[in-house]
Amino acid sequence: MSVIGFVGLGNMGGPMAANLVEAGYAVRGFDLGEEAKTRATQAGVTVVASATEAAEGADVLVTMLPRGEHVRSVLLGEHGPLTALKPGGLVIDASSIDVATSRDLHAAATDRGLLVLDAPVSGGVGGATNATLTFMIGGAEEALAAARPVLEAMGTKFFHVGAAGAGQAVKACNQMVVGASLVAVSEAFVLAERLGVSNQSLFDVLSTSSGNCWALHNFTPRPGLVEGSAADNDYAPKFASALLAKDLGLAAAAAESVGVELVVGCGAQQQVDKAAAVHGHLDSSVVIKSVGVTD
Repeated sequence: MSVIGFVGLGNMGGPMAANLVEAGYAVRGFDLGEEAKTRATQAGVTVVASATEAAEGADVLVTMLPRGEHVRSVLLGEHGPLTALKPGGLVIDASSIDVATSRDLHAAATDRGLLVLDAPVSGGVGGATNATLTFMIGGAEEALAAARPVLEAMGTKFFHVGAAGAGQAVKACNQMVVGASLVAVSEAFVLAERLGVSNQSLFDVLSTSSGNCWALHNFTPRPGLVEGSAADNDYAPKFASALLAKDLGLAAAAAESVGVELVVGCGAQQQVDKAAAVHGHLDSSVVIKSVGVTD
């Protein structure tokens, strides 16, 4: 039975690690949070004292960390987990981070004779829990072939989009489109309301016409329109606005690095940043509370 080290057992990583246990893998996990460690233990993960211990002698290391600086500090340290994996082992970084850090991770792992993929995900906590995540994958074909059984225990869709860092690039682009769509939907509801049109009337038209989009159905910003929406539950987070703000920041940084002007993307980033500054713990659809509000 393959041994998997898993670093980052939070809202996304915890369910992913649990699904690996369910698939029959022996999983050694590490996280700084006591609640995360307790949940992981209950799911059958063997919780250990450090990231390096999680990787010690493992065949595969999966990481799900909040930011690029965390990936650097955990994985690229002098005596970090990359030094503890089995020779020829595999690293799957499922974090959503900047392209530069991802490429540095690829280089460091390759220098040690390890296989490595950047594999950020889409699907949220529901997808992580139900093992229906979509993976956007950058790296070598050899690494993907080795990773496929592990990925299939956590998701259902796998897109190999290019070489080192390409998964992170595609994730940033995807999130930029989601964020821009959400802000546009929110602006449409605020505008329609002020013009005397009901939320239901606007939704009925948008959802069956050319204005229809994924954000309208999955981040519906007004209550009473889509069953189970965050707006119907006081914006309890399905995907927190602070996380969307982080992702839009990654897209903006990537665009700046290659000289691309993001007029719509950066406009959306400003609105989401404004919402996250006040409601960072709430769902991204709470951005509607910032639309039409001047500083």
